Amino acid sequence: MTTPPKCPTCSSEYTYEDGEMYVCPECAHEWPTTAAEKADTGSVVRDAFGNELKDGDSVTVIKDLKIKGSSLSVKVGTKVKNIRLISGDHDIDCKIDGIGAMQLKSGFVKKA
Repeated sequence: MTTPPKCPTCSSEYTYEDGEMYVCPECAHEWPTTAAEKADTGSVVRDAFGNELKDGDSVTVIKDLKIKGSSLSVKVGTKVKNIRLISGDHDIDCKIDGIGAMQLKSGFVKKA
C-alpha cells in the first residue's frame, strides 16, 4: 500500500485518499490526485505465469475454486471468455457459463 503525500499546506503526514482527492484532517485542505500517481501504482494485471492480461482476453482456471455461499465450484480447465479488469483484491470480472457473473483473482488463471 502506498502512503499518501504530506499536506502541501500544513505538512501534516496524516493525509488520506478520498475518491479522487487527498484530504488533510488537520487543516481540511483537499487537493486532487494526479493521473501519474495512479499509473505508478502498478496497474498491470498478470496471470499466474506472469503473462499480462487485458480487457477482452480469455483465461483458463488453473485450480478448483469453491464459491462462497454455494455448493458450486469452478473446475480446473474452465475457460472464461471476455474478461474485464477491475481494481481490488479480485481483479478479474467475468461471466462463467453455468455459474454466472463473478470475480476472480488473477493468480488462479492463465492466459488462454
